[in-house]
Amino acid sequence: MEKMLTRLTTMSLIFFFFFFSTLVAGKSQGFSRSLSPEALGLKKEKLSHLHFFLHDIVEGEKATAVRVAEAWMTNTSKTGFGFLAIMDDPLTEGPDLGSKTVGRAQGMYASAAENEFALLMVLNFAFIEGKYKGSNLSLLGRNEVFSAVREMPIIGGSGVFRFARGYAQAKTHKITVESSIVEYNVFVYHY
Repeated sequence: MEKMLTRLTTMSLIFFFFFFSTLVAGKSQGFSRSLSPEALGLKKEKLSHLHFFLHDIVEGEKATAVRVAEAWMTNTSKTGFGFLAIMDDPLTEGPDLGSKTVGRAQGMYASAAENEFALLMVLNFAFIEGKYKGSNLSLLGRNEVFSAVREMPIIGGSGVFRFARGYAQAKTHKITVESSIVEYNVFVYHY
């Protein structure tokens, strides 16, 4: 009789555990639901092309990118492997720094390859002019600096660029010891 009560108690506990865990699991799925794009006020998706120049100034009083960290081996590495820089670079309509500023490239880049000069780029293109004023595009990707044209993904955005996805093509326009000017063509789907 005692064995039977122990077995019944064990089975009751197992049943209670599974029943309770099912209830908890059922409730925890209530954090999401399906929506239509219209419910968020989103209209037809469109493809936009943006063209601008990024000015990365690494030397002088008006530097827009600064090295904030490096590894013990960075200075002896042929690629500068291990350095990290923070940037707040102007974006302009033309290659001249004095041309109209349309935004800022704000983020960071790091030397992420030991045998070639390739950067990990993590940045936002923050626009301050025209219909994109107050909107951002987020880029995260690998930049092989000495390749003629580099392609990096656009992984999101805000403002006009909510739900953005696409890619950016970077092409070096001019490079010196003090700065580089990079031409960007960005193709992005957004609502």
